[in-house]
Amino acid sequence: MNELKKALQKRMESGTLRELTLIPSGMVDFSSNDYLGLANDLALKDQIIKKYQSMHSKNGATGSRLLTGNSAHTLECESFLAHIFGMPTSLLFGSGYAANLAFFSSIPQKGDTILYDTLSHACIKDGARLSFATKMAFRHNDLNDLEYKLKNSKGKTYVACEAVYSMDGDQAPLKEMVALCNTYHAHLVVDEAHSTGIWGLNGAGWVAELGLTKQIFALISTFGKAMGVHGAAISGSQVLKDYLVNFARPFVYTTGISDFEVLAIREAFSFLKKHSERTRKLFKLNNYLNEHYSFLASASPIKTFIVGGNKATKEWSLFFKKNNFDIRPILSPTVGVGQERLRICLHAFNSKKEIDFICKALQER
Repeated sequence: MNELKKALQKRMESGTLRELTLIPSGMVDFSSNDYLGLANDLALKDQIIKKYQSMHSKNGATGSRLLTGNSAHTLECESFLAHIFGMPTSLLFGSGYAANLAFFSSIPQKGDTILYDTLSHACIKDGARLSFATKMAFRHNDLNDLEYKLKNSKGKTYVACEAVYSMDGDQAPLKEMVALCNTYHAHLVVDEAHSTGIWGLNGAGWVAELGLTKQIFALISTFGKAMGVHGAAISGSQVLKDYLVNFARPFVYTTGISDFEVLAIREAFSFLKKHSERTRKLFKLNNYLNEHYSFLASASPIKTFIVGGNKATKEWSLFFKKNNFDIRPILSPTVGVGQERLRICLHAFNSKKEIDFICKALQER
């Protein structure tokens, strides 16, 4: 226990102690991953509840899907998602973290190689750590470094990247990565956590937008961000799904997601199909910011303002909080020392006036 206290004390002294906080009501959201505003949409909420009330289902899954936790609703949802993503099959998970952990801990075998972008999310790195395969990072979006490591890889090689990177808001050069993987017979695995719902027909994602679906070994899609609900799916071949069902410990040994969560996923995609204006408005605002404030420009709704230093970054966040804007500081060790930043997320419900206030404040201070 003393060692735990010492570790916490060290965090406190360095200003890096993490704490659970509540968002004060009424603040303007420039922080959450609710890019399309679906998480707070009352019409979608009402649609989900009404549909759920008409269903004959249990409150919980009651067990793992290999025991009592499977349902017709879950199987139908997986077929529905496979169609959305243009893949043969999909397999549902409770979260994107669990999906990545399942894939990378079970699919790559001893003697294989996992190559992952150095800025990949912690769940990709954690899954790789649990694998018996060799693990190597390549420099962020650096195709030359990736090719060098592909040339030196052994066994089957799995290349992991994110379509959109959560802390920088930039995109992976997927077309070029597909070409490299084809040349070196590697399997490309794309995490679409921050692109599902925003790009592609009916929210299929950045891979679908680029027409690369058939070139991807596995697609990992998350629903707790732009889709406004919860859960995730791994999409790919039938063999991939069957293997995960048999060997992926985060799938085999966890309780299945409830029918309510399954329904929420389906209804969120159905709602988005009928309300594509959400996506158009988000991109309209993004174009406005990019054109008027180039220092924050990015193709995605995620904007980064590097401050440097935890204290200074917290002070910036406090300034915006006093002006009723929820903009969170991203501190080390979440990002590297010197890379502490404000992470500014655009949403379809934000306004040009709000964008102007934030950007002008950053320019003037």
